[in-house]
Amino acid sequence: MDLRHLRYFVAIAETGSVTVAAERRLHISQPSLSRQIRDLEEELGVKLFTRGARGVELTVSGHAFLDHARLALLQVDTATEAARRAAQPTKQAFALGFLTGHEMIWLPRVTQVLRDELPNIEVTVSSGYSPDLAEALVSGRLDVAFLRAEPGFDLEYQIVSKEKLIVLMPSDHRLTARTAVNPVELAAETFITATNRAAVLRDVIERYLLENEVDIAPEHGVDNLAMAVSLVASTRGLALMPEYVTNLLPWSVVSRPVQGAAPTINLVIGYSASNSSPVLKLFLSKVEELIATDSAWGSRHSIINLMKA
Repeated sequence: MDLRHLRYFVAIAETGSVTVAAERRLHISQPSLSRQIRDLEEELGVKLFTRGARGVELTVSGHAFLDHARLALLQVDTATEAARRAAQPTKQAFALGFLTGHEMIWLPRVTQVLRDELPNIEVTVSSGYSPDLAEALVSGRLDVAFLRAEPGFDLEYQIVSKEKLIVLMPSDHRLTARTAVNPVELAAETFITATNRAAVLRDVIERYLLENEVDIAPEHGVDNLAMAVSLVASTRGLALMPEYVTNLLPWSVVSRPVQGAAPTINLVIGYSASNSSPVLKLFLSKVEELIATDSAWGSRHSIINLMKA
């Protein structure tokens, strides 16, 4: 008896027909299949099938043999898969998180610095709010995240970029005539700011307004850039938001820089010091290269803007 006999027997038992099993399941001739089953029955010394009006039916011995045959085939398939997995070890997992919108900027750069190792790494990518990313790092659901330096979390942070804040406004707003917006002019407008959910950004905005002696009572609060853009368009308000939001603007919203020194907010990579992932260690060894790609991109971006001016 060999595995072929078991597979042939199970195929006939499940289809109830020698013809169907031969043509549709096993792709062999019917006489050959019948001969193989006769050989199996002779070896076992019992009849496995009887012929009836509806085709072949299992005998009592056939019913008893079927469950064991299925189990034997399942064990063989399991053993085969285990051997294949052993020959091709599972790739190491590496979970990346991004502050929503930053994946468009930073994911290509991460893949660039890890390009030689990517064939051996199973990378997963997610995006979300900064506090949620920090929680995912602490819980081990993420290995590395591009986020804000959230206070209150036992994480390591390293600055990768300083983002300028810019003014968002409706595309037909009077201040679009300015090449840069004086912060004092914000006081006369409906102002949209960040909520406690985006506390790091909110603190940067409040500190900037205080330093410039601009007294504003914000009329709307947002916890993400998409909401900020929507409120600017719908309320005709103004907002101070990180510069990368320009990648997400519809035609109805435009941006302008502020006059003088612009406020900045740090984008950091965060990770847990207790994470022993070798891929994380490799990634951290290439952070300087990653920062260098950002500097190079920033230089190209400045040249493009000058050409457009």
